[in-house]
Amino acid sequence: MTTENQNPVPEEQVGVAEDVKIATQEPAAEVAVADVVQPAEEVEAVVERVDFEEEEAVLAADVPELSLENDEINDENGEEVSSRIADSMADLAAMSKSAVVDYFATLLEEKPVQNMRYDVEAVKVAFYKHHRAEVDAARKAFVEEGGAVEDFQPAVDGDEVRLKELFGVYRTRREEYMASLESLKEENLKVKLQIIEELKELVESNETVNHTFQTFRELQQRWKDTGVVPQANVKEIWETYNLHVENFYNYIKINKELRDLDLKRNYEAKVQLCEAAEALVEDSSIVAAFRKLQDLHEQWREIGPVAVEFKESIWERFKEASSRINKAHQDYFEGIKAEQKRNLDLKTELCVKAEELATQVITTRKEWNKASEKLIEIQKVWKTIGFAPRKENTKIYERFRAACDKFFEIKKSFYEGIKTEMEHNLQMKLEICEAAEALKESEQWKKTADELIGLQKRWKEIGPVARKHSDAVWKRFRAACDYFFARKAEHFSSVDAEHAENLANKKALLEEIEAATLAGGGFEVIKEFQRRWNEIGFVPIKEKDALQKRYKAAIDRLFAELRSGDRERNAERFRNKVSAMKGNSGKLRNERDRLYNKVKQLESDIATLENNIGFFAHSKGAEALIRDVQNKIDKAKAEMAETIEKINLIDRQQQEE
Repeated sequence: MTTENQNPVPEEQVGVAEDVKIATQEPAAEVAVADVVQPAEEVEAVVERVDFEEEEAVLAADVPELSLENDEINDENGEEVSSRIADSMADLAAMSKSAVVDYFATLLEEKPVQNMRYDVEAVKVAFYKHHRAEVDAARKAFVEEGGAVEDFQPAVDGDEVRLKELFGVYRTRREEYMASLESLKEENLKVKLQIIEELKELVESNETVNHTFQTFRELQQRWKDTGVVPQANVKEIWETYNLHVENFYNYIKINKELRDLDLKRNYEAKVQLCEAAEALVEDSSIVAAFRKLQDLHEQWREIGPVAVEFKESIWERFKEASSRINKAHQDYFEGIKAEQKRNLDLKTELCVKAEELATQVITTRKEWNKASEKLIEIQKVWKTIGFAPRKENTKIYERFRAACDKFFEIKKSFYEGIKTEMEHNLQMKLEICEAAEALKESEQWKKTADELIGLQKRWKEIGPVARKHSDAVWKRFRAACDYFFARKAEHFSSVDAEHAENLANKKALLEEIEAATLAGGGFEVIKEFQRRWNEIGFVPIKEKDALQKRYKAAIDRLFAELRSGDRERNAERFRNKVSAMKGNSGKLRNERDRLYNKVKQLESDIATLENNIGFFAHSKGAEALIRDVQNKIDKAKAEMAETIEKINLIDRQQQEE
């Protein structure tokens, strides 16, 4: 009989330890970004919102009552965990909230607690999707009814209470399972230590070779059948067991045929493990291949030694396949780490942009709408970016959410101010409506029209009101204005016909005045024409000025004719008076002096009146005063010219004498 002189444990154990080290470096899942609810009191059109429903449900489900301490699910790769939870959620998508709780209760009755962790996570997320939607709807209704959002308290959810009770049952059972698992590991450790002791005794026994080897095979099978031991004892107990297995082969004298047969079986088993490991190299799922490789290493440990000539080569073959899988696994996670670093950089840039938006000074609704659209786009981009490194992921998320919260809090305050201003504007416009309605029955057409136009100007100066009141209050104001102006138009439509008749009558009278002379009368003729003109009523306003100008010219012509006749008669009477004084130089001289003094007085009066015009030019209503004074000046000048003519007549009479 021959025995192996080398212990394969150190070489194989190095590979396993490397695998375990890599496996513990997998990244955790990302905490998703929460949606930030926009204020309910916005006046302008609401921009499209980003849907963070799934991520919000994950956050809502992360409450102390539904958490497990040291849950191994948090130590796994985030991508794989999300995928496995998503698979478990497929059956929950169409369920109602209460149906999800019922499903959880059924799981507790039918499925082993150690196999439920992904199902439980899926139940939590599916439940809180419904729960959060209900709370948001209740909050919105509370605010719309006039409540302050900070005063809102959601009602107790019976389904949530039941969910937490069921989770308490799950947690208790799981803790009991974990405790029993640790106890079982301790029992397994005792069993394996006993097997090692029996191996020691087997080496020293005096039994026959066949019986000894049969006992050895039984001990090996018992070792394989015994479960895992505490992690702290794995390496030590395996090395001890393998040492005594080697001792058995090295020191127990067995026949070569039996020995070779055993080594051959071990070799064939390890070849199969090599082939299985090499097949894993082509597996499309790197993570799954790595996990399967761990199982292959466990099996490798349970297989005994091979012939010395194959020992090195078979181990190198198995190690080569293992190294390739480990390398691919490590490269895969290095790639994930690099991608997560890029994701962190991208999310940091988005945080900066969101923070810039949150610190901008925005003063108009148009600017707020534009800024909101930008932030929504930033949130959409955020949602497309994958995980950041585990230790940074929550921090970057909290930073982003804080910026979004700050932006929408400021926006909410702005729109609350707008709402107050609009309520004030509405009150002022209601007051204008009341004023217009009080005027609409008035028949003081000019005055009321001016007042309504003034109200319309005030209306334009007042800012906007809430959209739900805008149309109604405008229609009310416009109805009052339209009612008055319709009455005014109806009134003046009958007045226009009367004005047209007056126009025809005045034109006919003008033709009569323009053709008249004073041959048959005098001032009485003019007075009659003036009386008839004044008795005719108003004419269309556009004809008034031209008609009045024509009338004045015709009357002035008659007055000029009248004055011309008066001057001629006065001149004739004065000539007769002077002729009667012929030969009486004293009377002529006295008459001349009287007329001369009159001329001087008229000159003085004219100078005074012309001086007064300069003062009137700076006084209110100066135009009418100036016109009156100018008439007096013209009259004085005409009288002075007549007086001078009389003086000249006296002078000619004296020269003839």
